[in-house]
Amino acid sequence: MVIVVNTRLLLKERLEGIGWFTCETLKRITRDHPGHRFIFLFDRPYSEEFVFSGNVTPVVVSPPTRHPLLWFLWFEFRIPGILKKYGADLFLSPDGYLSLRSSVPQLPVMHDLNFVHRPRDLPRLTSAYYNHYFPRFAKKAVRIATVSEWSKKDISESFGIPPEKIDVVYNGCKNDYKPIGEAEKKDVKERYTGGNPYFLFVGALHPRKNIEGLLEAFEEFKMRSSSPVKLLIVGGKMFKTGKITERFHAMKYREEVVFTGRVSEAELRRIYGAALALTFVPFFEGFGIPVVEAMGAGIPVICSDTTSLPEVGGDAVRYTDPAQSGQIASAMLEIFENAPMRNILVEKGFQQKEKFTWEKSAELLWGSILKATRG
Repeated sequence: MVIVVNTRLLLKERLEGIGWFTCETLKRITRDHPGHRFIFLFDRPYSEEFVFSGNVTPVVVSPPTRHPLLWFLWFEFRIPGILKKYGADLFLSPDGYLSLRSSVPQLPVMHDLNFVHRPRDLPRLTSAYYNHYFPRFAKKAVRIATVSEWSKKDISESFGIPPEKIDVVYNGCKNDYKPIGEAEKKDVKERYTGGNPYFLFVGALHPRKNIEGLLEAFEEFKMRSSSPVKLLIVGGKMFKTGKITERFHAMKYREEVVFTGRVSEAELRRIYGAALALTFVPFFEGFGIPVVEAMGAGIPVICSDTTSLPEVGGDAVRYTDPAQSGQIASAMLEIFENAPMRNILVEKGFQQKEKFTWEKSAELLWGSILKATRG
């Protein structure tokens, strides 16, 4: 087969959730299926690290897709010709975008429908594009892959897609996320928090990630505990972060909050391993990779009881209502004060994490590819 893949989110040192999914699944699929040819479509100069094996042909297709107008031009006017040129048997799109003008069978990975449920979290034109085109992409697709049973149900109900047309391909987690030694923990804490313990958030700064609520909860935790614990927020800015900034500057304990911005993958593993706990309380998630990464790193997890997160966390997580900052603060206080509880969650987390590996993800995505190409 000739499988053409939208790899525009494979950006060196800038991989986010969908980029990691693309990288880790395709690295294994291309290696494990050498008899097939894969055409990787980049929208800008690419890094050779993403040309995973000899059966991968990288192609740069301009222009860079930086806003909705260019998304439209790229997928509707550039992609059909590329698919025809290479005789594609399938167009695989790990970020969910398809080409409505092409007759080639297409398989999108639709990670979640946050734009349907929370359209105001996005810039107006971006939200309008998603809500206009993604229902059409869903109907155009020969099959759809998504990352949780919750998202499968949401896609089926929101877009009127038969559930049997949707395959669940869970995200995975690298084995590199594992506990670190006491000396390394001390080094990380000295670097970021002056040697103090810290709660950790990992993810893009975005309204649906509920950073405002986390800051409010942390403030309440500090007032209730009088502890030296700090809050470390790791991730780059995305959309509409003004209210996060306002909330931060209004805090009494803002000097106890550390924003690191993006960090390297190697440094992120260290930061996880040294944390007191992950505090991940978004309003909406299609999967929630940080939950699994934290489990692998051997730290307890506080996370939301909404959308896909209970499916991912199982019984290994301390759940809380993301809309109730008081509940989040209580969970933080409980984790801080209760060492036996922390140990129980860590042990359960090691077991839960084993359900989510990139090897399993790649196998599931390949299964979806075979279903799509066999009709």
